[in-house]
Amino acid sequence: MITVILAGGLGKRLRPLTSDRPKPMIQINNTPIIELQVKWLKKFGITDIIVLVGHLREKIKHHLADGKKFGVNISYIEENVPLGTGGALKNAKDHIIQNGNTDSGFFVINGDILTNLDPFTISEKGSMTLALVPLKSTFGIVETNGDLVSKFVEKPSIEDTWVNAGVYYFSNEIFDYLPDKGNLETVTLPMLVEKQKLKAKKFSNNYWRSIDSHKDIDEASQEIEQVFKK
Repeated sequence: MITVILAGGLGKRLRPLTSDRPKPMIQINNTPIIELQVKWLKKFGITDIIVLVGHLREKIKHHLADGKKFGVNISYIEENVPLGTGGALKNAKDHIIQNGNTDSGFFVINGDILTNLDPFTISEKGSMTLALVPLKSTFGIVETNGDLVSKFVEKPSIEDTWVNAGVYYFSNEIFDYLPDKGNLETVTLPMLVEKQKLKAKKFSNNYWRSIDSHKDIDEASQEIEQVFKK
């Protein structure tokens, strides 16, 4: 099954690291995010990957090349002006369909997330589904018993509150809802919700992290070896 990696963003919040490299090429323990993603996909038998590139695209293309050194097949769609995640995906429509996706669906993943979830658990044929993960507090929590502190809990997951994991399964119907320029999150997904076409699958016990800050890089570097050696 084809997987599309959205890798064209500017990564403004991670400057100056993204001044000379695209965000997916930021290294976690000396390995770029996008390489960790390719290895994760390969672990689940996904070997046909399309990378949508823009900002400093040659850095990604040089590192991943055709994917053969990772045991996968990688091709690229380039955007010359920023199109947003939705516009970039629409721009890749012909390439996705020409590469064998005529009647089945395909996966889409954000180029800045790390996870070990099984993407096939959201791949119900004909559906449009996103993976959800628990919202994790950015602060440690203090529990009390009356006026006594009873417990400190370091950055717990918040019960029954979920966030978009940036991992999707889409049928080809998705192309009817994509803008020429704009984002999946702000344009397409709300339209699917309005038409009651968007499903969700909750993942409570999997590793997931979005790399959005320098602190995320530091914390992921401490976590990643244990997660991905399993």
